[in-house]
Amino acid sequence: MLNAKLATQSHPNHHTIVQLSQQVAFGATELVIIGGPCTIESLSQMEIVATKLDTAPVQMLRGGAYKPRTSPHSFQGLGVEGLEILSAIRQRHQIPVVTEVMSVAQIESVCAHADMLQVGSRNMQNFDLLKALGKVNKPVLLKRGLSATIEEFIMAAEYILSYGNSQVVLCERGIRSFDTYTRNVLDLGAVVALKQLTHLPVIVDPSHATGKRELVAPLAKAAVASGADGLIIECHPEPEKSVSDARQALSLEDMVSLAHGLQPVAAAVGRRIAPYLHRSILDRRARSQ
Repeated sequence: MLNAKLATQSHPNHHTIVQLSQQVAFGATELVIIGGPCTIESLSQMEIVATKLDTAPVQMLRGGAYKPRTSPHSFQGLGVEGLEILSAIRQRHQIPVVTEVMSVAQIESVCAHADMLQVGSRNMQNFDLLKALGKVNKPVLLKRGLSATIEEFIMAAEYILSYGNSQVVLCERGIRSFDTYTRNVLDLGAVVALKQLTHLPVIVDPSHATGKRELVAPLAKAAVASGADGLIIECHPEPEKSVSDARQALSLEDMVSLAHGLQPVAAAVGRRIAPYLHRSILDRRARSQ
């Protein structure tokens, strides 16, 4: 079916684990929960997010420094300043971070500040970018294109793999349909198919799939039940004031509640969510002893 010699499974037990740090790995028994705002707005914003998520089983932070927007008049991100903010939070809270890279020219600076590089849906078939990321020694989070077939998605991963980078994580984030009630249609069938067709870890983005915060938690739980290896979810200190994608962002309180609420769902399918201890929690414990 597929001419993807590197991305497809060679046998049913062929599964790749993408190790991000000593504590965080995609594709293992423990799920990876990624939380954070769509866009990095300020150091204080990211500090509030990281401090609050310290209280939840959230293993990674997300935040966009470069933002592909439909309108050229919309906020495009803080760029290098945003990367520096993300890096400062990463060091202060001892938590891995992921952010989007939009062009070959951005790769070096993003690599210097992030643990994982995200390819957004609009760039899934930016083949020059995929080839360049294949030469990078950093994990890549590859999001499915807006209207991409499963085969096209797998072949995009094949580009990265074929240029030498074996650290690829796939992300189902919804595809376009005729229905306008949700932003996109979350294709959980694709999650199951990708887990059968490929050996790569697969995570789900229910935020972009639904576009409505009240739909995120139920679909996040459904994603875990369907076999996803993790989730990437947007949250914000004041969701209505987010400079981008405000309608789909969870409050930090709801994000913490959701992360804890995923535990029994994970257990029901033989998975677990690690209670990742960030440095701030460890510091508080040390001071109390």
